Amino acid sequence: MDLTELLDVGEAHRAAQKATRVHCCTSTGCRAASAMEVFKNLKTAVQDAGLEAEVEVVGVGCMGFCGRGPLVQIDPQQALYEEVKPEEATSIIDTLQGGTTPALKGDLQHPFFARQVKIVRQHSGKVDPESIEDYISVGGYRSLYKAIYEMSPGEVVDEIIASGIRGRGGGGYPTGLKWATVAKMPGDQKYVICNGDEGDPGAFMDRSVLESDPHLVLEGMAIAGYAIGANHGFIYVRAEYPLAIQRLQKAIQQAKKYGLLGSQIFDSPFDFKVDIRIGAGAFVCGEETALIQSIQGGRGNPIPRPPYPAQSGLWQCPTLINNVETLANISTIIREGGAWYASIGTDKSKGTKIFALTGKIRNNGLIEVPMGITLREIVEEMGGGVPDGEVKAVQTGGPSGGCIPASLLDTPVDYDSLVAIGSMMGSGGMVVMDQDTNMVEVAQFYMEFCRGETCGKCVPCRTGTVQLYALLTKLLKRQATQADLAKLESLCHMVQETSLCGLGISAPNPILSTLRYFNEEYQELLQPPAYLNGKVGHGQVTVSQ
Repeated sequence: MDLTELLDVGEAHRAAQKATRVHCCTSTGCRAASAMEVFKNLKTAVQDAGLEAEVEVVGVGCMGFCGRGPLVQIDPQQALYEEVKPEEATSIIDTLQGGTTPALKGDLQHPFFARQVKIVRQHSGKVDPESIEDYISVGGYRSLYKAIYEMSPGEVVDEIIASGIRGRGGGGYPTGLKWATVAKMPGDQKYVICNGDEGDPGAFMDRSVLESDPHLVLEGMAIAGYAIGANHGFIYVRAEYPLAIQRLQKAIQQAKKYGLLGSQIFDSPFDFKVDIRIGAGAFVCGEETALIQSIQGGRGNPIPRPPYPAQSGLWQCPTLINNVETLANISTIIREGGAWYASIGTDKSKGTKIFALTGKIRNNGLIEVPMGITLREIVEEMGGGVPDGEVKAVQTGGPSGGCIPASLLDTPVDYDSLVAIGSMMGSGGMVVMDQDTNMVEVAQFYMEFCRGETCGKCVPCRTGTVQLYALLTKLLKRQATQADLAKLESLCHMVQETSLCGLGISAPNPILSTLRYFNEEYQELLQPPAYLNGKVGHGQVTVSQ
């Protein structure tokens, strides 16, 4: 395939589209609320109304407003319908012939939508994720062609460096620097790995991108392969994401059929194939060295660094590892330019970030916002605030992050600002908590998660998380003393400073952040120190425990 043929495919597909497209969300979240029956009934309603010549019903990916699903949007009318039930499909189609607008109509001007800046999610909810023609019709794979025929590998790397994009998996390492490191490594065999092992409680950003726009990720991987000199890529996805895996498999087959993956892409000397590896759901496999061990067929245990994967990774070859969201940005950066991307966000945190906004919040779902927006704008304006009461804290970064109190809601959301207040960006989970939330129980919940997910290789994480969980449990049973509280904090620092990988290093963050901002809740759970042994002064005091 050459550029002319690619453009012809897109033009032919656009010409074949009907004047009106009824987009029905068929992502995992909406499927749980009977979206597939809604989709089927919409198709039947179009047939019954005799509108097949001018209306088509398209199953699309996530539209973002997950708490209001299933969602249906009619274009070009820009009509949005929320919480659609299967029996309401006919009334929605009736509006195309002058029928009464159903009461379930949504508002695309709502701050939840209006405040977003979509780069990664620009096609989500608009294209059929199972149609490569749909993706090509909106400009898909043109950036790959541009990279191969209009840029050298070094120029592609330079464009990524100029964009200032940092890894969206949580660490925030400069993506361009990582690409440049792998590119200059000697050797005939190099690899690209897409890390889709998303395991944070309350996080579903990567799953949504893979379900909604798989070709965007594949194109980003191919561009990365061209830039660093790799001819083979792996997408590592956890088995709990069956729909994402299904759509990825279909997307890879379609891309190979069109000559956009495989040998001699765009009739050039560049070869790049992609395979899928399915993980068993170990949280630790999100760590890059553990992920590599798993792909190679071993146990997903981290290994000491250096050497780093960029030097010696998959099968001891130089390996580039980026997460789903990072790679989904690449096509747009190549199309629009690094300077354009760098104009979005803050000085040290460029571009946009996807967050899964969940918890005690009116409007929950996926949002993509420019870096630098404040927590208050996200939680109160876009999220609509707490349904009944007020915000007490916001947890960012999942088990690796921290709990930020309401007094700090004006903090900008960027890598450095969140670290400065004891939390982190993480992969993008954002859980809102209200006034009824017990912060010690929150810390215990995340420690229970880390305790269960430790691989057990290093002693500080294997035993430290167990002891931290035991101390939190002792507190909640009101059996702990001030000495136990001091031991809790001391142990947190020991685990942080001596663990092998990021799981153990970051596991104490929820405890330390709640100790810092909600210390009074810990103090309230302590035994009164003056009553130890049932004595105070010269008298006997009986204490009921």
